[in-house]
Amino acid sequence: MKCLISRLLPGLALASMIVLSVGCGSSSSSITPTPTPTPTPQNGTVNVIVSDASTDDWATIGVKVLSITLTPQGGGTPVTVYTAPSPVPYVNLLQLDQLGEILGNAKISAGTYTAVTLTISGNPGDVLLTTSADPAPGFAAAPSTTIPTGQIQILGTSGSAGSLTVPINLTLDSPLVVNSNENTALDLEFDLSHPAFIVAHVPPGNGTTLWAVNFNGPIRRRNIHDIRRLILRHLYATVSAVSTDNTTLTVTKDFPVLPPTSPETAIASTQSLPVLADANNGTLFYDVDGKTHTTIHDFRTVASTIVGKYIRVAARYQVDGSLVAVRMWTSSSFASVWLSPEGHVLHVDTTGDVLTVLNELGLPVPLTVDANTLFYFRTPSNGQTDSNSIGQGTAFLANLVRGFKVHVSVVDPLASQLVAQSVDIEIARYGGTISGTNTTSFTYTHDFRNTADDYTVALPFISSGTANGSDPQSGAAISGYKWWNFTFPTIVDSGTSAIGDFEAATNGTATFGGTVGQFSAAGETWATWDDTNAPNAWAAPSAVLLPTTVPLGAAATGYSNGSFTMTVPGGTLAVSIALSTTSGSGALVYQVNRTGNIVTISPVDITTTAGQTTIATNLVAGTPVKVYGVPQANGSIKAYVVFYFTGIMPASVN
Repeated sequence: MKCLISRLLPGLALASMIVLSVGCGSSSSSITPTPTPTPTPQNGTVNVIVSDASTDDWATIGVKVLSITLTPQGGGTPVTVYTAPSPVPYVNLLQLDQLGEILGNAKISAGTYTAVTLTISGNPGDVLLTTSADPAPGFAAAPSTTIPTGQIQILGTSGSAGSLTVPINLTLDSPLVVNSNENTALDLEFDLSHPAFIVAHVPPGNGTTLWAVNFNGPIRRRNIHDIRRLILRHLYATVSAVSTDNTTLTVTKDFPVLPPTSPETAIASTQSLPVLADANNGTLFYDVDGKTHTTIHDFRTVASTIVGKYIRVAARYQVDGSLVAVRMWTSSSFASVWLSPEGHVLHVDTTGDVLTVLNELGLPVPLTVDANTLFYFRTPSNGQTDSNSIGQGTAFLANLVRGFKVHVSVVDPLASQLVAQSVDIEIARYGGTISGTNTTSFTYTHDFRNTADDYTVALPFISSGTANGSDPQSGAAISGYKWWNFTFPTIVDSGTSAIGDFEAATNGTATFGGTVGQFSAAGETWATWDDTNAPNAWAAPSAVLLPTTVPLGAAATGYSNGSFTMTVPGGTLAVSIALSTTSGSGALVYQVNRTGNIVTISPVDITTTAGQTTIATNLVAGTPVKVYGVPQANGSIKAYVVFYFTGIMPASVN
C-alpha cells in the first residue's frame, strides 16, 4: 500500500510597528522630538503547497485540512498561514501525485520559522477512502469500494466528539526563511507510499476489516530550491476582476465537492490569487460553453465576459512567485470546467484508441483519442516547452502506461462518449521490479491484476550534462542521473558514481522458495521527455528505490541483535531480515495491536535500549510479521519497515 503527501500554500499578513523617541539638548529648554515615521511592515510571501506520492490501490484518500501554522524560531505566537473555508473541503491526496495543490499565497512577517503545525479534522467521516478500480492482488478490499465510516479509525485524535482533530507537529529539517518582498515555498507532503499511513487489519474468518489511518510519521516537508520547477495541479477558481492593463486576472480559489455531486458544485474560499496571461508564449484559452479555443497573450479580448465565470487553469510559477496561465478553460457552469477527467491512467488501449482514467469514485472513465487529440507534458521550469504539445493523434498513445497522472480535457463534456481534446501528462510514472541495470539504462517490469496493463520498459538515464535540480542538503546544483532510498529522501546519490551505485544497489534477490519464488529490488521513476539521450522518448532523470513488499508471514526465529528470520505462506525457505539500529537511520518498526474493534499502531524505536527490549519481547518465533525492504546480494532483506502484530492476529494471506 502506498501513501503520499500533499502540498499547500496559504497566506496571512502581520504588521509590526517600531516606535522610537529622540531627545536633544543640554540646556533647560527642551525640543519636542519629531515622531519617527512608522516603517512599512516587512512581509514576505509563503507559497503553501500540499503534495503526495502515488498508489495504485486507492482512488480517493480524502482529508480535511483545517489549518496550517508556522512557529517562529525561538518560540512565540504561531503564525497562521491557512484556514479552511466553510464548509471545510476535502483534499483528495490521490490527485496530488507529485503535484502541488495551491491553497493560497500567504503574506507573513519576514523571519525564520522552525516548525509547522498541520491540523486535520478527525471526526468519523472526515477521512474518505475509496479503492481503485483495479487494486493489487491480495488487497484487503474489493475494487471501486467506498470504505464505510465505521471501518476507518483515525489515530491520534484529540478533543471532544464532533470536534475531533489530529494536530501534526512537524519540526523542519532546516528552517524556513521568509525574506521581505520575496516568495518562499513550503511543501508539505503526505507520503502515500509510507506503509504506516493506512494499515488494514484483516482478522481470520468473517471478522470486520479495520483501516487505521496514521498521520504521525508519513508527513514531511519537501525542500524546494526552485519554485519554477513545481508542477501544480489544475486550479479551480472564480474570476473576480481583470486588471486595467488586461495582463492579470484576480481569482478566488474554489474547491470541488468530494465525493462529487451531480452536477458537481464548488466550495468557494476566501483565497484570492492573481493569474497572469503568458505574454511570451501565449495562453491557450478554451471557451467550454462556446466550444472554441484560441491563443491569447493578454485578457483584452475576454475581459468583458470572463468576470464571474468559473475557470480551470494549468499554471506555473515564475521565479518571483507570480502565477502564469499555460492553458485555461472557462464556463458559466462549474460542472463544465470540472467535467474533464483527472486521475491516474488505468488502461491504455492502442488498438481501440481508448485512454481510461480512474476518477475519484474509483470508476474508470474511457476517453476516445482521435487524430486531433494533443498531448502535453508539464514542464513548468521551461515556459516554451510547457506551452507546446509533445505529440498528437492515436499513435502517441503508445507512449503512455498505467500509472501516469493526467488531466484530460474533452471536446464536449455532455457527449455520451467523451473524446479527448487534450491530455496534460502531469506525471510520467514508471515503476516495478528493477533489472538489467547497466551504464546506459535499466528496466522496469510491472505486473498488474489485469495482464493487459503489464509492461516492461527500458529507460535510458538522462545525459550527464542535463540539469537535474539541487541537492536537498547542500543546495548544490545536480547534473545527470540521481537516486535515493525511500526512507532517506534527503540523501541523494548523484554525480559520476550514481549509476554504478544504483547498479550495485539493485542486483540483489531474496528467495522464499516454493510457489512464492524470489523478490528483487523495486523502484519508481518520474520520467522526462526528449532528453539528449532519448530524443522524442522518455528518459529517467532519477529513481527512488522503494521497499519491496513481502507477503504477511511469520517469524521463524525471534528478533535478536538486529535481525530475525521469517517464512511466508507457500514458501519453503526462511529469509534473514536485517534491521539497522543506528540512530538516524534505524529501521521503522511498528507494533500493531487489535483489541476488539480498536486498532493501535505504536512506533518502536529500536535505536534505543527500551526499543530493543520491546521488539525482542514481542517479536518471537511464530509472531505474524510484515516486512518492506530491499533484497541484498547475500539473499537477505534489508528492512525499511517492519510490522509485528499482537492481540487479535491478522489473517494469513498467500
